[in-house]
Amino acid sequence: MIGRLTGLLAEKNPPHILLDVHGVGYELDVPMSSFYNLPGLGEKVTLLTHFAVREDGQFLFGFLTEAERFTFRQLLKISGVGARTALSVLSGLSVADLAAAVARQETGRLTKVPGIGKKTAERLLLELKDKLPTSGPAAVAVVHDDQQDILNALLALGYNDREAGAALKQLPAGLTVSDGIRQALKLLSKS
Repeated sequence: MIGRLTGLLAEKNPPHILLDVHGVGYELDVPMSSFYNLPGLGEKVTLLTHFAVREDGQFLFGFLTEAERFTFRQLLKISGVGARTALSVLSGLSVADLAAAVARQETGRLTKVPGIGKKTAERLLLELKDKLPTSGPAAVAVVHDDQQDILNALLALGYNDREAGAALKQLPAGLTVSDGIRQALKLLSKS
């Protein structure tokens, strides 16, 4: 029904936004990954949308990228996963991180998302296997094993995916795992 909206950003109240499209205000729920990348209030933005009609109401969800919308729709196809859970997954993990977790069958990454327990994480991994794109707009960068070990160590130390990923991107190539962890911790302590 409604596939895309372009308008002025009128309100931002995570995870809800109000988009003014020629005088009509559309309320949308967006994942935090999209929310953090929205322009300022009063600025123009285009969002891809997913329109859902349920017996308790009509809901509009917005996404900045096709990869996010595609992944959201794949999550909705899984039994027991509703829109709120799908938004939570996309708020806790980027599309690339989710695809990497699915490819490696890492339940630990998914259980860190609020509202996702071990059984739901296992069901997500099983149902999403081979359904998330590994090329094109939703391409997943393959992380070298040493980099994955560094990332896992940072996550185990309590850093979130965004912080750990940002530190990992700043590391020079060819580091050993122990040197990588040491340098990443130095970077994280400065921020």
